[in-house]
Amino acid sequence: MKRISLVKTAHDLIKNILHPGDITIDATVGNGHDTLFLAEQVAPSGHVFGFDIQQAAIDATLEKLRQTHISECLTLIQASHAIMDAKIPADLHGNIRAIMFNLGYLPGGDKSVITQTDSTLKALNIAAKILAVEGVITLLAYPGHPDGDLETDQVKNWCEQLNNKQFEVHTIYSTEHKDTAPRLFVVNRIS
Repeated sequence: MKRISLVKTAHDLIKNILHPGDITIDATVGNGHDTLFLAEQVAPSGHVFGFDIQQAAIDATLEKLRQTHISECLTLIQASHAIMDAKIPADLHGNIRAIMFNLGYLPGGDKSVITQTDSTLKALNIAAKILAVEGVITLLAYPGHPDGDLETDQVKNWCEQLNNKQFEVHTIYSTEHKDTAPRLFVVNRIS
């Protein structure tokens, strides 16, 4: 069975709804790939807020975006995504067009530092509140290790609890529907 790139799938879905001037969030900056992608979509008049608890992730992302000359539409915040509502101006709440999460650990970084289920669930609750109507949340989850299994299960449960009059949820697997396969949760706000 052919393996699909869930990162590319998330990018393709988001690319279809973003325009220059939109406001977006990369809730897990990592090495900056999603941050750069979002900035390319919303520049020059839009804005990307990026969150990561690791200074190494913030530094790598800043360097990546400096080379592109679109760093002026970027605010990087070294903090947990669980406090994004406090760090993003209140007048932007309800106007966020896309929020990306790529769970797990920083590729090439300290694998003992991973996203935590509790903070991820807090961040998702905030994301659902500040997301614009017709906006999208993408969550790339990696089961297959104990902490990843728990986080993926809890994200799945969170998605199932959403009001289906306000949100549509789709799950896309990287391969067949195996419990250990990475998956992309796509949450569209419909009202």
